[in-house]
Amino acid sequence: MALLGKRNLLRIVRGAPPGFYLDGGTHGEILLPGSLIPAGATPGGDIEVFIYRDSEDRLVATTQKPYAEVGEFAALRVVGINPRIGVFLDWGLDKDLLLPVREQSGPLRVGETVVVQVMLDERSDRIVASARLNRRLNLTPPAYAEGQAVELLVTGETPLGYNVIVENAHRALLYRTDLSGPLTYGASFKGYVRTVREDGKIDVALDRAGYHRIAPLTDTIVEKVRAAGGRMPFHDGSSPEEIRAAFGVSKKAFKQAIGLLFKARRIVIEEHGIRLTDTKK
Repeated sequence: MALLGKRNLLRIVRGAPPGFYLDGGTHGEILLPGSLIPAGATPGGDIEVFIYRDSEDRLVATTQKPYAEVGEFAALRVVGINPRIGVFLDWGLDKDLLLPVREQSGPLRVGETVVVQVMLDERSDRIVASARLNRRLNLTPPAYAEGQAVELLVTGETPLGYNVIVENAHRALLYRTDLSGPLTYGASFKGYVRTVREDGKIDVALDRAGYHRIAPLTDTIVEKVRAAGGRMPFHDGSSPEEIRAAFGVSKKAFKQAIGLLFKARRIVIEEHGIRLTDTKK
């Protein structure tokens, strides 16, 4: 059966002047307009399409890919406003996505970006957006492992850092002290789970945690110090921004790495930086 708001692999039943009709299971035949039919597609074959409703409430298929499917979060740009209905968002399809007034968290203007979840409206069975993120996030205690790679989406700034959504499901905190500079609202990137607390709250970082992060970093530091002539002006007092710019990691990771190097007697930690103990190795 075809799933509304998702990409589906459907069988092409027949061709007609409007386009191809696809087997939607219990939904019946679903039209893929002729302008969207890819080269080589023929009746009897399968085709991957996204299913949504047109302006007349009919199910329709498209080969265009939306920026987010039902259940996913994304930062979308406002392209139109109807004060009585809501705002319209560009989500990668010819038909814009409605963010209803009741699902807005504050006023918006054309050109602004807003983080929303794409959802099915229970009243109309239409695909709409919701900016009321607290209602849409998964409150089930997560089962992420320390060091697990995850996708992050920035949703706001706090005194400690940035709130992010993890894997289209949970809220987490990315600490400012682990960053080399500010993050952009709506930015998405890969990160790593630092810890999941007993209360279910999640801390994440841009660097992989634990030994798997630190061991390769020690070699990187040695190579950079050797290339700089055996000394570099980085130490415990260096700022997180300076360390991130030089080594691409957080200050915490840098301190752990130079600690390992010091214990292994590969560096000396001096007042104004670090020095290799043997520049020939």
